[in-house]
Amino acid sequence: MKAIILAAGEWSRLRPLTDTTPKPLIKVFGKSILEHTLDSLHKYVDEFIIIVKYKQWLFRETFKDKYKKVKITYVEQWEEKWTGAAIKWINIKWDFIVLNWDSIFDKKDLEKIAKLKWFGCLVKKVSNPEKYWIFKVNKKNEVVEVVEKPEKFIWDLANMWVYKVNSKIIDYLKDVKLSKRWEIELTCGLNIFLKNFPFELKEMKWEFIDIWYPWDILKANTYFLNNLKKSKKKWKIEKNVTINWKIILWKWSILKSGTYIEWNVFIWENSVIWPNIYIRWNTVIWDNCRLWNGNEIKNSSIWDYTNIAHLSYVWDSVIWNHVNIWGWFISANLRHDWTNIKIPIKWELVDSGLRKFWCIIWDNTKTWINTSTYPGRVIKSSSFTAPWEIIK
Repeated sequence: MKAIILAAGEWSRLRPLTDTTPKPLIKVFGKSILEHTLDSLHKYVDEFIIIVKYKQWLFRETFKDKYKKVKITYVEQWEEKWTGAAIKWINIKWDFIVLNWDSIFDKKDLEKIAKLKWFGCLVKKVSNPEKYWIFKVNKKNEVVEVVEKPEKFIWDLANMWVYKVNSKIIDYLKDVKLSKRWEIELTCGLNIFLKNFPFELKEMKWEFIDIWYPWDILKANTYFLNNLKKSKKKWKIEKNVTINWKIILWKWSILKSGTYIEWNVFIWENSVIWPNIYIRWNTVIWDNCRLWNGNEIKNSSIWDYTNIAHLSYVWDSVIWNHVNIWGWFISANLRHDWTNIKIPIKWELVDSGLRKFWCIIWDNTKTWINTSTYPGRVIKSSSFTAPWEIIK
């Protein structure tokens, strides 16, 4: 059996983060989003077929042609858009799994689909079915149709876009009409497939993680860190370091004397945490970072090759690669009117649903001493700030 993974999109809601990194390659808790999926399915398939387009060379550089001995084939999506167009020209026989790149699913839920005798889909019970693709079932309990955002209640099991089907769906997709969005959608072929083959709905029992916006990375980190069962300390911890709870400290990273860690924290390879730093509450620090003495870091995701100089406060923030924060960096993370933080995404302000959120700082940015920001501000890639500058 093969697995087709749809990973050709540009993910504009995550810009400017995805200006340099395709969403499936964004790291969450030690692995890229795509790698979490490959890990869950590699024992059940003999080939991964990854549909690529946007920055496709990065996929090839990252995974080469194998993942844990399972062959990887890359297929470039043509100009046609949407999920059905992505697979309709693939030459494949027999059964296969097809799923989107959007979410990180629990391994136990993906295994339900991989182990199906016949065909089926992963579904989730929702309280607002009018916002989802919902499956319709007849009196014989047979799945007969999937309906987009039904105006009237037909059921409450939403399509989670993880299917086991066979090659006939590809034949159906070659003949379907364009959807109302003028796109070839996988669900158009699926509705024909449902009329011809037995189809089972497998309800999700475990958590899944959607990453639509940059702040969802913090929620994903929190989920994994809250479920961390034991510490893994692979490198050096000096004397007089306090660790209250669990930690992952990976190869060549060092915690220097006086560091105080509270709650679960993840520190990846070759990072140095200098003396007298307070790190707390679901913080993730990636490769080759340097956090200098006197900092306080809380509930933040700090990416590769980032330096945070002395006496800075970084709370509830997403900081991307090659960022250099000079000393006394301070930012507000709470509005005085106690309303949710709204963050500029593309050309609109999006309600993050968060009461506390500092800032998003993208690649290659440098802040001078005493830079401050208002809550929920975005500092764009390759920016520079002046001493004492306030980002409003």
